[in-house]
Amino acid sequence: MELFYSAKITIPFSQIALLLIISTLALLFGRVKLALLVTYVFVPYWGFLASEGFATGSILNTASYFGFGLLLTVLALIGFFTATK
Repeated sequence: MELFYSAKITIPFSQIALLLIISTLALLFGRVKLALLVTYVFVPYWGFLASEGFATGSILNTASYFGFGLLLTVLALIGFFTATK
């Protein structure tokens, strides 16, 4: 639990505003899947690239992080475009 209290991350206000604007517009136009996809892209970016994890992590950590992020995005896109009966 100490890890969560000691973690420091700085997210630029412009990026937060961009996320809010895109998500709000997508939701206002009824594009819920697009709003979720935008969130799925911003949150991992903030969690890894905006923090110091990208610069201090090993190449294996970096590759696995991006691999799982890509897998999450691909699975989300498959789920979004799969019709349910």
